[in-house]
Amino acid sequence: MSAALIIDAAGPGLSVQDLGRPLHGAQGLSRGGALDPLALQEAAALLHAKPAAAIEMPGIGGTFRVTAPTRIALTGAPMKATLDGTPLRWHAAHPIAPGQILKIGGVERGVVGYLTPGAAIATEAFLGSRAAHLNIGIGALLQPADTLPLSDDPAPHRPACHLRAGGPFGARFTGGTVRLIPGPQSALFDDAQRTALTAATFTRGPRSNRQAMQLLSDTEPTWHRAAGGLASEPIQAGDVQITGDGTPYLLLAECQTIGGYPRIGSVHPADMGRMVQAGPKPELHLTFIGWDEADALLATHTAALAKLAASVTPLVRDPADIPDLLSYQLISGVTAGDELG
Repeated sequence: MSAALIIDAAGPGLSVQDLGRPLHGAQGLSRGGALDPLALQEAAALLHAKPAAAIEMPGIGGTFRVTAPTRIALTGAPMKATLDGTPLRWHAAHPIAPGQILKIGGVERGVVGYLTPGAAIATEAFLGSRAAHLNIGIGALLQPADTLPLSDDPAPHRPACHLRAGGPFGARFTGGTVRLIPGPQSALFDDAQRTALTAATFTRGPRSNRQAMQLLSDTEPTWHRAAGGLASEPIQAGDVQITGDGTPYLLLAECQTIGGYPRIGSVHPADMGRMVQAGPKPELHLTFIGWDEADALLATHTAALAKLAASVTPLVRDPADIPDLLSYQLISGVTAGDELG
């Protein structure tokens, strides 16, 4: 049997996702792909590889097995994970062998976690991507008993490693301030409306999915603007639309490509992970920045991505979690003591 990842149990909403399909907006296909692309970049650093397809797990994971030795990277929102009952560190890569049982439970903070095999997922690609685009009917949700074909892991027995302190992007799961850059319709909102938006506190609403994230606030939405007579225009992930009742929606990976609601601005790419990974409790605050600050922030963000691999370090295991501890060679480098004489 060729290498495969077997799904014995699956939480709701599991799907295969990669970095999506850019450059197809003119054909009505949004980019799609992972809600939190940073998690795929983190997995690539842990696996010493390029970003590849992963299992996206919104809220709850599942139970998994492999048919050949490989490694698995666990990134994105921290989730409870065990291998044969032994707890696994999140934001880390671990070897896994046939016969071992990987269980991933619910998120501890954040929204969506990712399981990336070192033996890359080798499902059939469509338009250069393996990502399921559920809104348009490409691919489907993963189900119990599904089997995903895998390629060969170039280093299946490489020791476990982790991102130090979650890496440079490890603080994106607790909400905070999110920066907006101006868009083609930002001028439709006056200074008072933009000030009101930035003074409000938002949380993730229940009407959130892979298309958009609802932003709820107890503040009266005085930033609302009637959309009468506004022509539909191209839109993209990151845009913040203000709907008819004044509720802001952040457009996400599977958003439509044309929209008519006015857009007050767009979330800077460096802050998309913070927005996407904000659960229903963390508070979010929006602020506007100019293009000079946006360019500098993008340069800093890009540099941090380039240095992700430098945040990877060997994972030191707790001896209490090693059931076969006495089978290891615990003393090395023993000498007679006279070799320096």
